[in-house]
Amino acid sequence: MNALRRLIDPYLLMLIGTVVLAALVPARGAGAEVAEGAAKAAIALLFFLYGARLSPGAIWAGLSHWRLQGMVLACTFLMFPLLGLAVFWGAGPWLAEDLRVGLLYLCLLPSTVQSSIAFTAIARGNVPAALCAASVSNLAGVVITPLLVMLLLPVGGVGVSLSSIESIALQILAPFVAGQAARPLIGAWLMRHGRLTSMVDRGSILLVVYSAFSAGVVSGAWTRLSHLDLGLVVVLDGLILAVALGFTTLVSRRLGFSREDEIAIVFCGSKKSMASGLPMAAILFVGQSVSLIVIPLMLFHQIQLFVCAVLARRYARSADAPVR
Repeated sequence: MNALRRLIDPYLLMLIGTVVLAALVPARGAGAEVAEGAAKAAIALLFFLYGARLSPGAIWAGLSHWRLQGMVLACTFLMFPLLGLAVFWGAGPWLAEDLRVGLLYLCLLPSTVQSSIAFTAIARGNVPAALCAASVSNLAGVVITPLLVMLLLPVGGVGVSLSSIESIALQILAPFVAGQAARPLIGAWLMRHGRLTSMVDRGSILLVVYSAFSAGVVSGAWTRLSHLDLGLVVVLDGLILAVALGFTTLVSRRLGFSREDEIAIVFCGSKKSMASGLPMAAILFVGQSVSLIVIPLMLFHQIQLFVCAVLARRYARSADAPVR
């Protein structure tokens, strides 16, 4: 049973179950509005908890390591978009446009917070720097991701405007700032109950997935997705992740970063946030097949969790190995 759990992520099964539930019992009408509102509230709560858990000292310690922060931001918002453009145009003859848009969109997103920190800790890396890098990436993504979508996505109807950026800021940035303000009151308690943030993290994503896929089922968008398309997306997601991991590892070593800093760069600079990406997609792609556009992101999220878990354990074993 333990071996099976190591091979199959229970959260992956929950995601699959949520998609099946949306296919069988999609939210319609007033139910869809309730599901969408619950998902937005859960995402806001998640970023409130992120803000409340992040100490000012950790922020300063991370920001002061400007070379590491700059490296992560460059990987997230420069290397990834260039890679996404190459995949978008290269997959043109074989993949439906909505899925190609989804592949490019995932490359424009900020890094994860929760899993980047967790994997950096497992691998014995620079946790304070990772915590700051992932948080700064998410906050910067509130503005940078919509601008990149507007500049790079050759799709009509993308709802990028000042109002859409304001909507994203209200859903992500404002709760984070409120959490920082509330940290003196609840920060210590949250640190003692770390599973709460993890539960809200996963629960919020499940709610957003259910809302997005329900909309896709109701609109009939899923009838346009073939098994070949799905398999090709998995292959391209894996290719994107492999290039990102190889790039962050190679460049961090060439630039002389320590082993601990390299680990933080690899895990923060190669990952993409589904917690930020799903609600942003609902705002940015108004009137389009959001349920199809977010499929590459959902698959990439699971692939990165599996691959980075293996990589983190390998880093940890190398740290424990005796020096000869």
